[in-house]
Amino acid sequence: MLENIIPSKVRRKILELYFHHIDDSYYLREIVRMIEEEVNAVKRELDILHDAKVLLRERRTNKVFFTLNKNYILYDEFLRIFTKTTSLADLLFTNQSRLGKVKYIAISIKYVKRAPIKEGEIYALFVGVVVVPEVESIMNTAKKDFGWEINYTVMTEDELQFRKKNNDPFIWKFLKQPKVMLVGQEEDLIK
Repeated sequence: MLENIIPSKVRRKILELYFHHIDDSYYLREIVRMIEEEVNAVKRELDILHDAKVLLRERRTNKVFFTLNKNYILYDEFLRIFTKTTSLADLLFTNQSRLGKVKYIAISIKYVKRAPIKEGEIYALFVGVVVVPEVESIMNTAKKDFGWEINYTVMTEDELQFRKKNNDPFIWKFLKQPKVMLVGQEEDLIK
């Protein structure tokens, strides 16, 4: 998906690693093992990303660790882009035809940040004529990678409009928080 925008395969893999694990730090050899690329290519790309201020470099004992720079000017944009390359997004894109007539799929930024949610909150919203058992199967598969339950809700377009019209706090809390649209446009979902 990103091959034409970020032509360097090694750079894409490094960015995916960091934006899928935004709080983690890695050293060179660890990254080489994780993304299965040559050490020289990884070193070159780490230097480029550090010079661009995407990654921060820190020496600990005898190793140099790289961490994602959350103050990087394009951090939020990259986070949204790489949300669309997570295992959950990949499962949803691959199986979209089996999900029914889906008008919107929205994923909370809290999902990517692996931030815990409160009771009554969700990580994902599915709107349309949705095949619930298919969604359930995909979410259970994604849960293995995520590490804990991925709360989500499924509703029809009419139900969504009814809830918005009646100022349902459940739906408005989700709609007002930062999210990534996997299917549909955010402005259409909110209006």
